[in-house]
Amino acid sequence: MARRAAVAPSTVSRAFGRPERVGRATRERVLVAADELGYVPNPHARALQTGRHKTVAMVISDIANPRFFELVRGAEQRAKAAENTLVIVNAEESPTIERDQVHVLTRSVDGFILAASRLPDHDLRNLASKHHVVLVDRELDPLPSVAMDTGLGCRQILEHLVSLGHEGFTYCAGPPQSWMGAARWAWLSRGAEEHGLVARRIGPYTPAVANGANAADSALRDRPTALLAHNDMLAIGIMRRLSARGLRVPEDVTVIGFDDIFAAELVTPQLTTLQGPDARAGRLSIELLLELLQSSPTSQPREGEDPAHQLRLPTHLVVRESSGPAHQASDEWSH
Repeated sequence: MARRAAVAPSTVSRAFGRPERVGRATRERVLVAADELGYVPNPHARALQTGRHKTVAMVISDIANPRFFELVRGAEQRAKAAENTLVIVNAEESPTIERDQVHVLTRSVDGFILAASRLPDHDLRNLASKHHVVLVDRELDPLPSVAMDTGLGCRQILEHLVSLGHEGFTYCAGPPQSWMGAARWAWLSRGAEEHGLVARRIGPYTPAVANGANAADSALRDRPTALLAHNDMLAIGIMRRLSARGLRVPEDVTVIGFDDIFAAELVTPQLTTLQGPDARAGRLSIELLLELLQSSPTSQPREGEDPAHQLRLPTHLVVRESSGPAHQASDEWSH
């Protein structure tokens, strides 16, 4: 190929591995020669030369969850702009699958973005000591992360309930390994006491529409005036079950979700919900990872330092039709 392009072999190598070090005209000659010879660059060979695969992996806790659609879209756009390929991996809500998938990919990608990771803290710190890692929807000092301001969002929910005259609520919890779920309950239970609300927690439930029936049936035993669900899908399932039992939302029961997925405004009634990670969070997670890639593999920040790499994004409560004034529970609930 070097002979066909009339350049040195080292120039061919730079044209594919370090194109910024080759003039445009020279690189075009190399590309034309490669096309004529049917040459396809070997990414593994290029990685040996440059130390970079130009590939990053985003591991999603549950790829079927619509809350990740915008997150992935933003990450893919930013990765593409940086001439990187984004690989999406589904962990299926399983720490074991997540751990195994990461292990398989460690030699094929430059770094990992772990979205709503279910791995234990010590596993994450061990992984970050050997590879570049950015967390999304989870915080763990000293790893770089992008998360929503859960405390701010939960305060908005509590203030909304108080303004509607509710005296308490039941929180339908999600997976026990969910860091975000635990953070939400911590903020909700602490804030409830400050606002004079009675907070109750039930679950855990797999966060899917199908499990809303079990959550609703369990919650109704205490006749709550407001139900908060781990995510929008569980909230939608709860509303379906309430309707099947002859209860009206929000006239009889207020229902509030988390994440503001696209279906939240398509259901009837439209769902009041707290905004979750969006395309901006995806873009920022890639930017943090690209910054790490400019450093050495072992240069993760030490505990307590570099807080600028732990980003907390503002969130807001999207008030729709599923939340309303509190009403006294009727005797029909027991039927």
